[in-house]
Amino acid sequence: MTTLASHLIDGTWEDGPATVDVTSPADSSVVGRLAWGDAKTAERAADAAARAFTDWSELPPRRRADILLEGSRLIADRADTIGETLAQEAGKRRPEAVGEVAFSAEYFRWFAEQARRPQGQVIAHEAADRRHLTIRRPVGVVASLTPWNFPCSIQARKLAPALAAGCTVVARVSEKAPLAATEMVRALVDAGVPAGVINLVHGPAREITQTLLDHGAVRAVTFTGSTPVGREIMASAARRVVRPLLELGGDAAFVVFDDADVDAAVEGAMLAKFRNTGQSCIAANRFVVHEDVYDEFVGALVDRVDGMTVGDGLADPLPDLGPVIDASRVDAVNSLVSEAISHGATRLTSKCDLPEDGTFVAPTLLGDVPDTARIATQEVFGPAAAVFRFRDTAEALARANATEMGLAGYLWSRDVSRCWRAAEHLEAGIVGVNNALPSVAFAPMGGVKQSGLGREGAAAGLEEFEDVRYLALGL
Repeated sequence: MTTLASHLIDGTWEDGPATVDVTSPADSSVVGRLAWGDAKTAERAADAAARAFTDWSELPPRRRADILLEGSRLIADRADTIGETLAQEAGKRRPEAVGEVAFSAEYFRWFAEQARRPQGQVIAHEAADRRHLTIRRPVGVVASLTPWNFPCSIQARKLAPALAAGCTVVARVSEKAPLAATEMVRALVDAGVPAGVINLVHGPAREITQTLLDHGAVRAVTFTGSTPVGREIMASAARRVVRPLLELGGDAAFVVFDDADVDAAVEGAMLAKFRNTGQSCIAANRFVVHEDVYDEFVGALVDRVDGMTVGDGLADPLPDLGPVIDASRVDAVNSLVSEAISHGATRLTSKCDLPEDGTFVAPTLLGDVPDTARIATQEVFGPAAAVFRFRDTAEALARANATEMGLAGYLWSRDVSRCWRAAEHLEAGIVGVNNALPSVAFAPMGGVKQSGLGREGAAAGLEEFEDVRYLALGL
């Protein structure tokens, strides 16, 4: 029996007006069906969020926190079941899928606690008959738009602070992997989130997005996705001065200095590059390696990559890599690899056998990549990467920063002073220093340059959904 992902509007689950299939990237089998809406669906959802805003925003923060804590508990309790669904629809390896759902629960737990922190500030006064202070108020209705690569955790990173701040939300998740995220929202409803506070709509991305941005009650839009689409959303948001929170494309450099622990760097490289089959905004895109350790690092990394198995993420034994999301992603990654080779790059890894069915890509490392190849400066979003040499820190940073993106970067060295100074000059919003998994609920995540605006996670993530109001009191 297949799962049906419904719309949620004003507390009611709806299945119309049409449905579309959700298929597994591992074998193209139908794993669920998705209710498919339109502009009217989105408009009704925004209307419901607007009606619910006053009561939710006036609810004491302690009560909002209790509901979010219960939501966190239910999501964690259901992590195995929701994770199984996520592995089926997105092609994730089962442990990674379950881990993503469990990580999603952490966002609701952390922001539930943050909701009860002091809000506002008393400012030192300069006149005896005046006092000055600030308070924070929820911005209003939020449009939350998320992709398929981490459909639960990215949506959780937006929903949790918005709800904790007192905002109401209309969410849209990608039609490529909507089932698990819908079940996560169901857990929040079961936890006691009132009708209209969370609304979930499925349908054409552009139509739904534009309808929400045009709706008079929508005051903020939070989006994770590609930089070109982010630019379009920002332009549309500007017409009504809707606040944008954008986490856009990444092109992370993984810099290995000559004094790095090479074995640890290789372990980190495998995680930073191949987690979720390379389909991560903060995935290592380019390995920038000091010439003194280049042969040692690259040789060890090639051995590890050549030993990887590729297959269905639900198979037993478990493969090292699952499929990419769809055929278009296969074509995109293979195109970057073949173009680089045509420009003179060398394939460092061996070709591997891939399953006949499904959307699989061979893990690939390329050396001698010229700057004219797109893979030298563009996001891959798959299990392929280029490797470059460098002689000194200045050259390494120049290579790492030679991209319009600036979401994440990685530094591997035993020298704390070197890491600190390099991190200050690495043009990235997130820097992993001897750490391949920097994302946590309690730290700010976001990019610089063309990788977006604003921060998610941490106290900064809550502030994105609040207005600061200044009070000047005469006594």
